[in-house]
Amino acid sequence: MNIPSNPPPLPGQHKSDSSWERSVLEQLAFASLREQRTARRWKIGFRLAWLAYALLLVWALMQRPSATEVKTPGVLEPHTAVVEVQGMIADGFDANAKDIVKNAKAAFESSNAQAVVLLVNSPGGSPVQSGIIADELVRLKKLHNKPLYAVVGDTCASGAYYIAVAADKIFVDKASLVGSIGVRMDGFGFTGTMEKLGVERRLLTAGENKGLLDPFSPADPEQQAHVQTMLNQIHQQFIDVVRKNRGERLKETPEMFSGLIWTGQQAVDMGLADQLGSLGSVTRDVIKQEKIVDYTRRDNFAERLFKQFGTSVGAGVADRLQSQWTVQTPR
Repeated sequence: MNIPSNPPPLPGQHKSDSSWERSVLEQLAFASLREQRTARRWKIGFRLAWLAYALLLVWALMQRPSATEVKTPGVLEPHTAVVEVQGMIADGFDANAKDIVKNAKAAFESSNAQAVVLLVNSPGGSPVQSGIIADELVRLKKLHNKPLYAVVGDTCASGAYYIAVAADKIFVDKASLVGSIGVRMDGFGFTGTMEKLGVERRLLTAGENKGLLDPFSPADPEQQAHVQTMLNQIHQQFIDVVRKNRGERLKETPEMFSGLIWTGQQAVDMGLADQLGSLGSVTRDVIKQEKIVDYTRRDNFAERLFKQFGTSVGAGVADRLQSQWTVQTPR
């Protein structure tokens, strides 16, 4: 059946009215088609982006060496193994217990590594991560009967020094910053600011101490005393580790464990470090093996991209879950 391109108007309908309605219908139909095509393009593009991301991830994982595989020239020859401790020590940062212990394990297990050197340049960080690393270094050192030395760069403070004392000897530059044997917990108090702004804090908890150290509530002396007890206990653990590993080399003073930092020269004089030196001097004069193999595993570009993407997605999921589990105040 053939449909005329211009059908006659219905009874009581003008021809101009019919043409107008048809034009509107055609415009709506074309608009709908354009929207469908645009939606299909976005859908295809989104799928291609995910495919490219998946391929990139697979490629990154294939390029990732295992804990015992270090793709560094010279690993099959006698050498000095180097493991870096750089930056903030914390889970999720480059200097974390999992990665550093894995790197150190590979270094100690290498039959051609004459000694292991920790290159330390860190202001410290988590006492938990630092403690795990230090304990594992002591264990690996005894297990493989291989010397461990720490060579300090600009800074070896707090948790970084906690790790360094696991070494047989600590070498510093005369201007290095060493020490800070103490524990801290930071916070703020906004009660005065809230009063000036006329803001009232409404905090509901199940458990009388669940709002411990809430920055928008007045300080509670009992809660502060509880936290101080915890800090003192962790501080004493730190002191015990330093005393155990440094032994008679320490020349203790009342200020040694107060949290103060010292220059490298002062650290040597106090027994916190053994002598002045650098990576070059230690490999040449102490280990007598100047060939260096770096066992510090670093993420490639694809892995860094993946971690950044994963962090963004994880933060979004966490925010979503938090919004679902937040107790709403009745209105």
